[in-house]
Amino acid sequence: MIDHRANVKRTLFSALFFLLLSFGNKLTAQDGQAIFKDNCASCHSVFKPMTGPALGGVTTRGPWTDHKKIYEWVHNPTKFMASDPYTQKLKQEFNGVVMTPFASLSEKEIDAVIGYVEATFKKGPSGPTPQTPGTPTTPGEESDNAILYGVLTLILAVVALIMLNVNSNLKKLSDDKEGVPTYEPIPFYRNKSYITLIVLILFVVGGYYIVKGAIGLGRSQNYQPEQPIFYSHKVHAGVNQINCLYCHGGAMEGKHANIPSVNVCMNCHMTISEYSGSAGKLYREDGTEVNGTNEIQKIYAAAGWDPAKRAYSGEGKEIQWTKIHNLPDHVFFSHAQHVNAGKVQCQTCHGEITKMDEVKQFADLSMGWCINCHRTTKVNFGGKGEEGNKFYSIYKKYHDEIKEGKRDSVTVNDIGGLECQKCHY
Repeated sequence: MIDHRANVKRTLFSALFFLLLSFGNKLTAQDGQAIFKDNCASCHSVFKPMTGPALGGVTTRGPWTDHKKIYEWVHNPTKFMASDPYTQKLKQEFNGVVMTPFASLSEKEIDAVIGYVEATFKKGPSGPTPQTPGTPTTPGEESDNAILYGVLTLILAVVALIMLNVNSNLKKLSDDKEGVPTYEPIPFYRNKSYITLIVLILFVVGGYYIVKGAIGLGRSQNYQPEQPIFYSHKVHAGVNQINCLYCHGGAMEGKHANIPSVNVCMNCHMTISEYSGSAGKLYREDGTEVNGTNEIQKIYAAAGWDPAKRAYSGEGKEIQWTKIHNLPDHVFFSHAQHVNAGKVQCQTCHGEITKMDEVKQFADLSMGWCINCHRTTKVNFGGKGEEGNKFYSIYKKYHDEIKEGKRDSVTVNDIGGLECQKCHY
């Protein structure tokens, strides 16, 4: 009887090698993209300016033709800007905003981000197409090669098994020709070695996707529900430049940003009863045109306001807004701690909110996403004539190190921002 054990061992090793190589390649290929999403995407886009400039073609501009200058800038923007007129001009163009230092990023990680940005820029925009009247804007789907690698791995495993059978049959023909007695091989579906190999491969591949799916349970990135009243942040916060805190006053002083009551809406819409089209025609995500004036009438109905009599009827009702951003019950998050004490911009977590008609969840709000921000975000320790937040006066060691020039900033991580009890009950 033919001994298949050696062949099966070689096949098993080859299949597992290809499997691991496939997933390893996936991580390598997407490394720069992952770092970009975690660190840069809240303020930068490859193709258009956001809180910071567009990064497409960055290595052809200013001092960034030298990668060493990019490393210096990413690790310590304030220090680099002190002697560089190009970045000083950028600060003026973007309303005095200075990039957060990312001292924890290695040069290889920065190179990976640059590689991803350059490759994406060469391909051209792959996001939503420009919106035209009556045409919906559909978010661009990012390519995920996980399925492709999985299919290739299975194909290679099947090829290996076929070659194993071919080898067995050729050996049988050779033995028959030489008069060596042979026995019929065990059928594939009854061969325990083959069955074990297939089960092992399915276990590894299935386990990977199960774990990946379980980690993402409860996250709702890009969640974009249709609200009972079409409210456009693009019209209000973008075109009309209404300050976020006018409607979301709790963001500065409390844990929750708060959804404004209908009375806040009526402060303006008691006199503004028609949509003037200042931001152009309004469209839902599915391309349906929205009548802005009719949406204002819904506000009047909710407030119990009679625009003809210019009086309240007393028959108002609550607007059933759909909550978009949700965190698990065991997570503590305070808007005041971030907006007031940390001076975090709304766009950092909510994306380009001033360009959104129907709001969606911009970030995945995962634990890793928050931790990464805590590792890189500086706290207001003062210095150079600035008083800073007096709460941090208790950290005498860090104040002394700043005075001695041993450090130029303090991150949230340095003051215990990664301690479990900071965010979990």
